[in-house]
Amino acid sequence: MPSRDHEDMTEVEDNEALLQGNLEVENTNPSWKRSLPYVLVATIPSLLFGYHLGVVNEPLESISLDLGFDGNALAEGLVVSISLAGSLLGSLFSGSIVDSIGRRKAFQLAALPMILGPAVSASTKTLAGMLIGRFLVGIGMGLGPTVASLYVAEISPAFVRGTYGSFIQIATCVGFLASLFVGLPVKDIKGWWRTCFLVSTIPAGILALAIQLCVESPHWLFKQGRTIEAEAEFEKLLGVAHVQSAMQELYKVDRGDDTDAVKLSELLSGRHFRVVFIGSSLFAFQQLSGINTVFNFSSTVFKSAGVPSELANVFVGIANLLGSLIAMVLMDKQGRRSLLIWSFFGLAVSMGLQGFAANSYLAETFASYLSVGAMLMCVLTFSLGAGPVPGLLLPEIFPSRIRAKAVAICMSVGWVINFFVGLMFLWLLQRLGRQLLYTCFAAFCLMAVAFVRRNVMETKGKSLQEIEIALLSPEF
Repeated sequence: MPSRDHEDMTEVEDNEALLQGNLEVENTNPSWKRSLPYVLVATIPSLLFGYHLGVVNEPLESISLDLGFDGNALAEGLVVSISLAGSLLGSLFSGSIVDSIGRRKAFQLAALPMILGPAVSASTKTLAGMLIGRFLVGIGMGLGPTVASLYVAEISPAFVRGTYGSFIQIATCVGFLASLFVGLPVKDIKGWWRTCFLVSTIPAGILALAIQLCVESPHWLFKQGRTIEAEAEFEKLLGVAHVQSAMQELYKVDRGDDTDAVKLSELLSGRHFRVVFIGSSLFAFQQLSGINTVFNFSSTVFKSAGVPSELANVFVGIANLLGSLIAMVLMDKQGRRSLLIWSFFGLAVSMGLQGFAANSYLAETFASYLSVGAMLMCVLTFSLGAGPVPGLLLPEIFPSRIRAKAVAICMSVGWVINFFVGLMFLWLLQRLGRQLLYTCFAAFCLMAVAFVRRNVMETKGKSLQEIEIALLSPEF
């Protein structure tokens, strides 16, 4: 063969080999290590969320003594619950905020009240100052986890998106446990409760600075028409070989010039109504399962069995963390739908046992231990699916154009029902009795099982665009 022909053939073979190599790279999963640091930063709001849920548990008595409202049950209840009002406000506006300024700036905006709020609470000498501080931190608690759910779903490779989504729940558990341990010296050191609040400003400050070094969501950039920047961020997240395939996925359903404002009527009617209804229902069932009554009144149940309140809170926190770790392992293996079904079924059994433990025919000691066991089982099964899955599933099932606002609406539904369940629990307990009330919670959990089986699709291993196409198809 002439030398020139031989060189041409060699060049063709080399090009074919290079093309084949690139195809093989694209057919493999991108490295999860590229996106992991950004995901870890994004879980800080959830860490703070868990911390502020538990930060007033142990110090509340010291706070009431120092600020002069000791014995005022209404004031103590406001200190605990006013953050829920702030959370609802933050959640309601979170969709508009993240759509208008982007995910990274929304994280920084969420960090601001989580710095100011604890600082006000720690320095105040009046009840009014404490309530203002708790309300401010509540705004951050409502905004931060919403942004985190969106951001983690949008930057995670499909094959680990479930695992990364579980990090949010794990961070919440770690934050809750951290608040318990930080609060331990509160009875021995005067004014320690102020330190408990100030400690939380450190991770909030880290979030505000560290998120500046993280990537922006390529999905949001593409929606803004900034395709070149979206490609650059995909390269950081997935590697060069996967950029084009990721962009092609966006082009299937997203439009970079589609920047019209999403109207509320679009979410409550038309083709998007069903997915918004599914998302809202999942958060409604999450709260109607009765899980927050378990968290809020666990100390009383443990005390009846002779367990100190400090140990009770630690046991509940450990059960919650253990279940979240198991969910992290199973999320991308068993799938979201399966975990939801078995989690709600486990909750139904747990609530049924709680009701059975209230049977007057049982020996008091046996009933106390049965109630404690059922409570821990309830926390464990909740954290396996009903806890972490809705926050992960919502950003997956909503189309890119409505994702932020739809997630905000669904999470707001959860906050509203959370408030009313907490408000009505003791009143219903007095009128219905423990046995009937926990039976009602069990019935809601069984309704949730039926709802998930009928309406929730499996999203494991699918790209966000594949999920969107499937949900908007006539067959769904």
